[in-house]
Amino acid sequence: MTGRLIERFLPAADERTVHQIHIRAAPEHVLATAESFDLESLGLVRTLFRVRGWLLGARPMPPHVSRGLVENMTSIGWSTLAVEPGRQRVMGAVTRPWEADVRFTPLSPDAFVSFAEPGQVKIVWTLETEPDPDRPGATLFRTETRAQATDEDARRRFRRYWRLFRPGIVLIRRVLMPALRRAAEGAGATAPRRD
Repeated sequence: MTGRLIERFLPAADERTVHQIHIRAAPEHVLATAESFDLESLGLVRTLFRVRGWLLGARPMPPHVSRGLVENMTSIGWSTLAVEPGRQRVMGAVTRPWEADVRFTPLSPDAFVSFAEPGQVKIVWTLETEPDPDRPGATLFRTETRAQATDEDARRRFRRYWRLFRPGIVLIRRVLMPALRRAAEGAGATAPRRD
């Protein structure tokens, strides 16, 4: 691996979450499975999205359209900031997450790094795989999210939002990880070769 790509875009953060899981499949297969996984196929995830919207007074969610994670996130405004094929992807956006009908603004990698417009939060998240050093033939899959406000007012607003919604955000990751493992280890999983 060429190093963790997330470090290029947000080396310091106001908030950070990391989740990882061991999966019995090749790193390339695990990453492809994660990128194409339909997050909203998980009923609890859809429920949590609806609860967030209800608490903030958002418009009703549109009907679910089955699509992969990367495609879905791109459709709502996230952009891919960097990719190491078969190993990691970093996505990012700027936003005001406390708004009821939250909007994500995609930026180019260079614009994301230098972005400093007041009243915003820069958010990056990753999908990362590497051969599991403790389990031959397995992959360590990690997802990390980092968020950093661009000024003190945004930081105060974001921290209030984060205190309220962090449990649901973490729960989404905890539901996603075993579902992703089941998908990656299921039919068609490609195990690494042992030479």
